[in-house]
Amino acid sequence: MRIAQVAPLFEAVPPKLYGGTERVISWLTEELVALGHQVTLFASGDSVTSAKLEAMWPRALRLDGSVREPTALHIAMLEQVFRRASEFDLIHFHLDHLPFSMASRLGTPCVTTLHGRLDLPELQPVFATFPDVALVSISDAQRRPAPNAPWIASIHHGMPKNLLTPRPVEPSYLAFLGRIAPEKRLDRAINIAARSGLPLKIAAKVDEADRDYFEENIRQRLASDDIEYIGEIDDGRKSEFLSGAYALLVPIDWPEPFGLVMIEAMACGTPVIAFNRGSVPEVVEDGVTGFIVEDETSALGAVRRLPQLSRALIRQRFEERFTSRRMASEYLNVYAGLIKAAAPRPRLVSQ
Repeated sequence: MRIAQVAPLFEAVPPKLYGGTERVISWLTEELVALGHQVTLFASGDSVTSAKLEAMWPRALRLDGSVREPTALHIAMLEQVFRRASEFDLIHFHLDHLPFSMASRLGTPCVTTLHGRLDLPELQPVFATFPDVALVSISDAQRRPAPNAPWIASIHHGMPKNLLTPRPVEPSYLAFLGRIAPEKRLDRAINIAARSGLPLKIAAKVDEADRDYFEENIRQRLASDDIEYIGEIDDGRKSEFLSGAYALLVPIDWPEPFGLVMIEAMACGTPVIAFNRGSVPEVVEDGVTGFIVEDETSALGAVRRLPQLSRALIRQRFEERFTSRRMASEYLNVYAGLIKAAAPRPRLVSQ
């Protein structure tokens, strides 16, 4: 197939550090190329890919302080895709609702994966206005606020099988990984670690939008001798960080659409203790790859039950459920179905 992948410009593909959506786009793109497909990636110029890269801006917008209106650049990118649509068998958008108007008018089959939260009332008129665009969710839970949107599949994220692997280190702390923001509830992780009597290591970034929250609610709590704040880490450091943890704490307080950190931990054989929100019950197998909890007290109980879990089995379940090859195969099934549905039917010739 000739496939276009259209990525946001905020981060490179893959991102240099944090960036879940762009990381998934990279994994999907590389698997599609490995499977023999002709893939064109529309992304920032500092992206690295084995596909054909069409650079829509020299560098990721998060790293380019000169850009004040990112929507303008995304609109320009969409116009480029529109003009070249006939070059592709299928176009796969990762820009949330921004391409809906164009996708509804293109002759080339299109699909959009929605990567973010959908529990915002202003999104409902958009879905109602474009009832024929093809949408993929990243979990069934993500769909709940928009059950009548034009969903055609739910495809869980997957990552390269050997990107993160278990390391031969003795676990000695609880871990928190990702982003420090109100909905991620690092404060709960600090409480759980303190009550369990175990050290907590935090590998996370702080977005500018969350800077006030960090300064007012979190910074002072990091002064404890039992807490080590590492900051943002890249993939090269994650295997060691996660393998050294008794468990990854995911004490979220929002409808998480997927949560890559959970499968990153599983890839290292590390159990996940996650609050029962959003996609968590779809990702974590309670009592197998971790524990699903309702509050801090039940999370404390889960910490005590961690010796019951097999780290080897956790890694095995990751390989069975959450590799990028599995993800790419499911997307290819979606692509084939859309292409088949768009193909003109042969005309019947009367005898």
